[in-house]
Amino acid sequence: MAIQIVKPEDIEKRSMEIIVSELNGRTWPEPTFSVVRRCIHTSADFDYADNLVFSENAAEIGVKVLHEGADIVTDTKMAAAGINKKKLGSFGGNVHCYISDDDVVTEAKARGSTRATICMERGAKVAESKPVVFAVGNAPTALVRLCELVEDGLRPALVIGAPVGFVNVVEAKEMTMETMDKYGIPYIVPKGRKGGSNIAATICNSMIYYK
Repeated sequence: MAIQIVKPEDIEKRSMEIIVSELNGRTWPEPTFSVVRRCIHTSADFDYADNLVFSENAAEIGVKVLHEGADIVTDTKMAAAGINKKKLGSFGGNVHCYISDDDVVTEAKARGSTRATICMERGAKVAESKPVVFAVGNAPTALVRLCELVEDGLRPALVIGAPVGFVNVVEAKEMTMETMDKYGIPYIVPKGRKGGSNIAATICNSMIYYK
């Protein structure tokens, strides 16, 4: 098999052309299609064409709030590192990840809970003063706590529920969709076991980059 010679600046464009071609005519309204394409591009996994669930107008809402300066709260440093903070900052938004903060570590140990749970509580305080997109890429416990906070009155601008793995992942995602539907909160969730910090960051970036 011959190696194609592709200019560095053309690699992403060529990748997207291949993705569209291999989708065999399947398409979605924008900006939803941008999210789907970028998730496939990041993972090389076409399952995201089928497992991504968008509540009504979720991608449009995400683009709007992020371009108007909403902050992002995430449960992993990897997701925080992957989000384009410079571009988000140009809109007035910031990325928050509290997972390694000393007080979070201490409180989690004292309460016998996960640090991701405390991260969501910290994020809820941010949401008291401005719109917040919660992007969960690792911990099902973060989604469970987020659902509890929503039941108590938290109203995220958007929830991205993309933890990956085997223990309580599917259940936490189902709980998230049911809770957010109950309160009319927009969400983007890859059903099943797949997801991860890279997917959470990719979903954020797809909406940050959207023009």
